[in-house]
Amino acid sequence: MFLAGAECPYTCSFCDLWRWTLDGPTPPGALPAQLARALQELTPPAPDRLKLYNASNFFDRRAVPAEDLPRIAELAAPFAAVTVESHANTIGPLTLEFAALLSGTLEVAVGLETVHPVAAAHLNKKLELDRFDRAAAFLAEHDIDLRVFVLLGAPYVPAEESIEWTLRTVEYAAGLGAGRIAVIPVRGGNGELERLQHLGAFVPPTLAQLEYALEQCRGIRSAVVSADLWDIERLPGCEICRPQRVARIQTMNLSPSPSPEPLPPIPCSACA
Repeated sequence: MFLAGAECPYTCSFCDLWRWTLDGPTPPGALPAQLARALQELTPPAPDRLKLYNASNFFDRRAVPAEDLPRIAELAAPFAAVTVESHANTIGPLTLEFAALLSGTLEVAVGLETVHPVAAAHLNKKLELDRFDRAAAFLAEHDIDLRVFVLLGAPYVPAEESIEWTLRTVEYAAGLGAGRIAVIPVRGGNGELERLQHLGAFVPPTLAQLEYALEQCRGIRSAVVSADLWDIERLPGCEICRPQRVARIQTMNLSPSPSPEPLPPIPCSACA
């Protein structure tokens, strides 16, 4: 469920989610009303997991009024698990308060993005690696699941090292207990990325890079790693074999990892 609320206070260079947020604080009652209306439109059978993505931080009181948490938890009662998104900096007491209200388990999705030291310092995310570590440990200590977002093609990561740093970041997140990790290819369109591309600090990742990065992550046993396919048609790539490559990524997303047998590569004379 995509909920409209206050804009995130962090202006990450790769993000465009501010386009779907409000100009001011989220009015009390707005999010429960949106959620109730959306849940009414569900057709059976209902899923067992509810994801609440508000294009901001769920534990930022400006984005999600604390007084709305009981009603949101009440609406989420039929679900066995609830996922929300949060910057590592906003994980704390309010996280525990919401977890205690839920009848099911809580999973918090956190953007680690990259462990590349130069890129991490330039993303404007205001996230030190040790702060992420503490947030991951806090969630583990209180039996709250961790989902992590990792970027492919992060600005300031050299294009020839992009896959290597994505894999390093995925391994880092898995080592800190992330049960699910989503590899997200950075997509232009927010203005800042175009500026960075003009300066040579950003090279859009390709479809082939996403496919290969996911393939390289298949050996990680402690986490489920998947590739984000949102706007997959925007990724540069060969148009002849694009449908087959997208289908191969979808198959890897839904297949056990590590796979008993590797999926055969996509033959394409145009890519050779």
